[in-house]
Amino acid sequence: MSRIAFIGLGIMGSPMAANLVKAGHTVTGYNLTQPAIDKLVADGGRAATSIAEAVAEAEVVITMVPADPQVEQVILGEGGVLENAKPGTLVIDMSSITPQTSIKVAEAAAAKGIRTLDAPVSGGEAGAIEAVLSIMVGGGAADFAEAKPLFDVLGTTVIHVGPAGAGQTVKAANQLIVAVNIQVVAEAVVFLENAGVDLQAALDVLAGGLAGSTVLNRKKANMVDRQFAPGFRIDLHHKDMGIVTAAARAVEAPLPVGSLVAQLVASARANGDGSLDHSALLRGVERLAGRKVN
Repeated sequence: MSRIAFIGLGIMGSPMAANLVKAGHTVTGYNLTQPAIDKLVADGGRAATSIAEAVAEAEVVITMVPADPQVEQVILGEGGVLENAKPGTLVIDMSSITPQTSIKVAEAAAAKGIRTLDAPVSGGEAGAIEAVLSIMVGGGAADFAEAKPLFDVLGTTVIHVGPAGAGQTVKAANQLIVAVNIQVVAEAVVFLENAGVDLQAALDVLAGGLAGSTVLNRKKANMVDRQFAPGFRIDLHHKDMGIVTAAARAVEAPLPVGSLVAQLVASARANGDGSLDHSALLRGVERLAGRKVN
């Protein structure tokens, strides 16, 4: 069993840390808000009042924070992970950030004798709770092999995809595919409703054919019920679409459909939907259809 420091106990991090506790690991958590730390303690974990305290005795440090600035602050910043972790510690960043930041973290850590993996995830809140995440991992093969038992606690699809930064590149592609899928499902919902078809029945039969997808299965209830409590916020998907469009431009890969959907995600955010689940892209289609959106 490992001694793990878990930094970032949000929508995704909280259930992931709890699953590691259930698997028998010693998990010490730190978060900017106390209720999330209290929940980890209730789940059997330990509390820390600072990053330094969390990582002091850790063999593995896992970070799960919103974006590049938070990763840089938590890992590279004053009082952060690299200042306080012991040489030989394995730092696993499971946030979704740019490949360039992951490479920057890996280089800074290596200078201190600390190993790193970038291991972003896909599956949303439900996948984190159910421990069925897809985890795409960049970094050294030996470090991946050492971390694999921990990843297997958190997900069911765990694949080493290349060197530092590769995990984030694959995650960017994932977010591209997910955003486009959600958008077309939303368009199908409005189309079906305007045509007067039984929406639930239509989506059930579509889910059983070639049009079926994990996105359709996980998000159709949100759209049918117009319930958009955040499993993954539009604000975060907006950030991710910025990552994928910039990364694609850097390697001269065209994104004609992806670029359009990135604009629709940005529009949803501009219309005040940023704190909603990304299935709320439906609201943007409804606006285009001339519907009143509350």
